[in-house]
Amino acid sequence: MVNRLVVAAPASGSGKTTVATGLMAALRRAGSRVAPFKVGPDYIDPGYHGVATGLPGRNLDPVMVGEQKVASLFAHGSRGTDIAVVEGVMGLFDGRIGTEGLGSTAHVAKLLAAPVLFVVDARGQSRSLAALLHGFRGYDPTVRIGGVILNQVGSERHEQVLRDACAEVGLEVMGVLPRDPAFSLPSRHLGLVTAVEHGPEALAAVDAIADAVAKHVDLDAVRRLAAVAPAMAVPAWNATAEVEAVSGEPVVAIAGGAAFTFGYAEHVELLRAAGADVVIVDPLRDAELPEGTSGLVLPGGFPEQHAEALSHNASLRAAIAALARSGAPVHAECGGLLYLARSLDGVPMCGVLDAEGSMSPRLTLGYRDAVAPSDSVLSRAGERVTGHEFHRTVLTPAQGSQSAWQWRGNDRKPVAEGFAVGGVHASYLHTHPAAIPESVARFVRACASAEVTYEATR
Repeated sequence: MVNRLVVAAPASGSGKTTVATGLMAALRRAGSRVAPFKVGPDYIDPGYHGVATGLPGRNLDPVMVGEQKVASLFAHGSRGTDIAVVEGVMGLFDGRIGTEGLGSTAHVAKLLAAPVLFVVDARGQSRSLAALLHGFRGYDPTVRIGGVILNQVGSERHEQVLRDACAEVGLEVMGVLPRDPAFSLPSRHLGLVTAVEHGPEALAAVDAIADAVAKHVDLDAVRRLAAVAPAMAVPAWNATAEVEAVSGEPVVAIAGGAAFTFGYAEHVELLRAAGADVVIVDPLRDAELPEGTSGLVLPGGFPEQHAEALSHNASLRAAIAALARSGAPVHAECGGLLYLARSLDGVPMCGVLDAEGSMSPRLTLGYRDAVAPSDSVLSRAGERVTGHEFHRTVLTPAQGSQSAWQWRGNDRKPVAEGFAVGGVHASYLHTHPAAIPESVARFVRACASAEVTYEATR
């Protein structure tokens, strides 16, 4: 494994994304090839990591993929780089509710034997910072907190008091970021605006953060901290070893662009390893599916932010509906599920599913231990997967005559969710393909045997 560190914090909102993204960009500017990672199922932060490093942002989630795969996925994503920066999730010890920190930043740091760079929002704090740092460092001594970044510091006097507090507990201050609204990224109902949607402004925002980190953070100290991570001989995850390729290179279209950004890099890698010819289609711009399309993947994203534009592209909506009616495999998650509905917030969508989507004041969030109730293009009946929900929309009805998944809710009552009709598998549940490579292989085999493929009209 390469030199590595984990950027963590006492709680959400402390500035982890700002610091981690700025570190990635500043280290890259200084000549390092930086591997970017994010703990947990988040899709938005990795987009900014990709802007900062020029490499795909990848997720490390022990809940979704199992803790035995985390190190190998890290080795895969960091191959050929000089240093890896892993952005944590929530507070350092916050993991899946009801567990002893499963999937937390601390859990991943231990799996990677990586030191922690601790980001503290210093607003309203002075010497009490020493007690906070002492508590976090002593709570689990096997997690090595090796340095501190002070964020939102108000003045030179404030900085000195905070530095003294860190010295009391023997922790090095590796950077001090002053209060400055320019060091933030735009947000909305599910967190940050995605880097793809933000476009050129995302580049400008990352540049501004990189400038601040380069000016106010000791990059040499950060490199020294990353270098204390011990050498570990871990075989890198390899997509071609996970699946068997079919013949014929069936064309699998994947929705991309600003409306559909929630996907894992390993998904495309597994599709290609399974023999698919993967082609990206942008539902905001492309009028047709790629010639010869025999299967379609519709990942999550923010279609609710682009509903009018998606609806206006009637020719692509019709093409997707025709492909689904033909029985071709269609895999849709969350935003992709909404796109397949009759309508979204009152405007027409693809009409593949007999359901209506709309915004909701309620956030649905959490891991789900799901089971496939029947055979589909993704799974055999009875197969299990751990997935994640994250949305402020609702679909009415929430399921078809045959649901995509079943699980027990927080009240222990059974939940049936999504649609598994013909070749369509559509659900709010996000899954990580590296956890279930056979599901990807099964999908590609179904694409290879599809009797109907899309023919362009032009």
